[in-house]
Amino acid sequence: MGEIARTLVALAGPDSVHGITLEVFVKSENHDPFSPSGHRITESIYGRTTIVKDMHTRKSRMFEEVMEGGPGGGFVALSGGFGTLEELIEITTWKQLNLHHFPIVVYNVENYWKSLKEWIQSAVSMSFVEKENADIIRVVDDAEGVMRVLASHEDLAWVMSKL
Repeated sequence: MGEIARTLVALAGPDSVHGITLEVFVKSENHDPFSPSGHRITESIYGRTTIVKDMHTRKSRMFEEVMEGGPGGGFVALSGGFGTLEELIEITTWKQLNLHHFPIVVYNVENYWKSLKEWIQSAVSMSFVEKENADIIRVVDDAEGVMRVLASHEDLAWVMSKL
């Protein structure tokens, strides 16, 4: 995540990135968890960073950021571990419950999410997931696909609130 933040800041400036990380990472390692060199979090390199106490607060803050962002916003999951999967499934469940209407995109680098795609198909075929919910998670294989999904979305509630 640190490399992505650094790249975005280099391309679009520090205001283009808002990272939300856990206090436990900063405290336990006593350095920037995103930096291989161990340097402190520097806004000019990583963008704005908010440090929170727990995962619930982190997810809530990330959700608020997307909700306030307007058209073109959404949730994007990259390759990751248990935490990434947990966050992805929670935000997907929230969409299924109509708590938000933003796109959820999985960037399938090197076919990392192949098993997730297969699981979704299996869950639908076994009636654990409704057919109309099968495409809540959009799996794309390239960065252009991620951008297309995000750019094609317009949240009507957000648009109406701006009129």
